[in-house]
Amino acid sequence: MAAIASRVVGAQRSRNGILIGTAVMAAVLAVAPFAGIYPVFVMKALCFALFACAFNLLLGFGGLLSFGHAMFLGTAGYVSAYAAKAWGLTPELAIIAGTAASALLGVAVGALAIRRQGIYFAMITLAIAQMMYFFYVQAPFTHGEDGIQSVPRGRLFGLLDLSQPLAMYYTVLVVFIAAFVLIYRIIHSPFGQVLKAIRENEPRAVSLGYDADRYKLLAFVLSATLAGLAGAVKAIVFQLASLTDVHWTMSGEVVLMTLLGGMGTIFGPVVGAFIIVALESYLAGFGEWVTVITGAIFVVCVLAFRRGIVGELAAWWAKRRG
Repeated sequence: MAAIASRVVGAQRSRNGILIGTAVMAAVLAVAPFAGIYPVFVMKALCFALFACAFNLLLGFGGLLSFGHAMFLGTAGYVSAYAAKAWGLTPELAIIAGTAASALLGVAVGALAIRRQGIYFAMITLAIAQMMYFFYVQAPFTHGEDGIQSVPRGRLFGLLDLSQPLAMYYTVLVVFIAAFVLIYRIIHSPFGQVLKAIRENEPRAVSLGYDADRYKLLAFVLSATLAGLAGAVKAIVFQLASLTDVHWTMSGEVVLMTLLGGMGTIFGPVVGAFIIVALESYLAGFGEWVTVITGAIFVVCVLAFRRGIVGELAAWWAKRRG
């Protein structure tokens, strides 16, 4: 009984810590524009942080490694941009359209990919992502390498003018915090616990009566939908949808962000995304050497922090509390 009580108290402390951390993170991000931090940089980092959190839901808690997650980011970006520019939809409807497109794509890809496991699952996602990339290269509405440019931001709900930098910034912040809290609730729901059980020991979970394929498919679709939300918001923020977001290198970047920050942690992908975006922004003067420098930093971090930055800090704090 004492062991059970101790475990319950530990879980409650962990949840309280996450809630406090989320509140602190939201407060810091809310005052960031007034602290001399460039809002466009933070908005870019938040979009990629949401993308990394969505990917972490699949990899860190579902144990499914996707090498083609950029197709969901890019698909939502193209659909959202086209809906806003060609159809004249309001920004909220354009974002919903892009997110829904990624969700439908996630259902189709997930239904095919979950039939295999391990490296075969990863290769199927990579192959389909490459097919989508070449489709977007040839599709007339994407304008090839030029992309969809000058996407109008419009007025959110007909009231908030998103052409104003601060209005756009706080819209992105609200979307990110809402998605972050949703991912937290998914992870700590009964569904999330079953998903972790499947990740740890799938045969045992199946023997207990759980339909592993159904849970993995749902996790894949949720991850694809949230990744699409990140892509749709990013297209509205930067008024651009391009091939960069659907290229295979973007799938590699989100893996890097997740592993660097801490796979299977709540705040790890956010930290990893901010670090990678900061490196790409502040080392831009080095040209193509940015990739080499980023890779070297990643190797050092993997060797020194095998559980990621946040994972190592959490392990150190747990050990310190004894």
